[in-house]
Amino acid sequence: MEETISLRELMETLRKRMSLIILITLTAILVSGAVSFFLLTPVYQSTTQLLVNQAKSEQPGYNPGEIQTNLQLINTYSEIIKSPRILDEVGSDLGSDYNFSQLNGKITVATKNDSQVINLSVQDTDPQVAAQIANKTADVFKEQIPNIMNVDNVTVLAKAEVGEKQSPIKPKPLLNVAIATVVGLMLGVGLAFLLEFLDNTIKTEQEVEKVLGLPVLGSIAIIGDIKEENPSGRGNRKSRERGEKVG
Repeated sequence: MEETISLRELMETLRKRMSLIILITLTAILVSGAVSFFLLTPVYQSTTQLLVNQAKSEQPGYNPGEIQTNLQLINTYSEIIKSPRILDEVGSDLGSDYNFSQLNGKITVATKNDSQVINLSVQDTDPQVAAQIANKTADVFKEQIPNIMNVDNVTVLAKAEVGEKQSPIKPKPLLNVAIATVVGLMLGVGLAFLLEFLDNTIKTEQEVEKVLGLPVLGSIAIIGDIKEENPSGRGNRKSRERGEKVG
């Protein structure tokens, strides 16, 4: 015979295991908050923008061909920015201990569709260092492009700046806590149903009727419960004494 579980039984299982669900959820929240606020190092990001355009053309007016050529060059320029020729010189000019692989891991180059603007972003635990690396990389790239591509068509649109109270881009404690709350609830509910599924003991008269399919004619009380209701038996003795006096 197939067993069916009603919505009332599901709610009863959740109510019975509510303390376990709350405990797991609170544990997940506390662990996530502690890791986000105290263990993870904040990372800051600074971005500079570069414009890729052709040299001044003698043909006046709007030229779609030049723009299409510029768009095709952007992918090439994105690779050149993160090349050893550029980043080695950046590390040398900054006088830092960063090598090519370290700088390459900090720098991200992104472009938007049909746009001639290149966004050069740098992430570092120090916002000042991130802005310094971004600006230096943009300057070195702009200086080296005429030697590499034989054309001077890169302009720095906006330099990276550090705000007074710049916020880190990661970690995001509130987001991490929200995710931990959802995960904790899911784990708690899942564990509650798992424990209920593994528990095959019979605890109530209703469960006897459901499992065996037989009506319950009577039940035997636990002796400990009787003692708790009348621990010394004085009430019965007094009743007998009163009966004897009346008689």
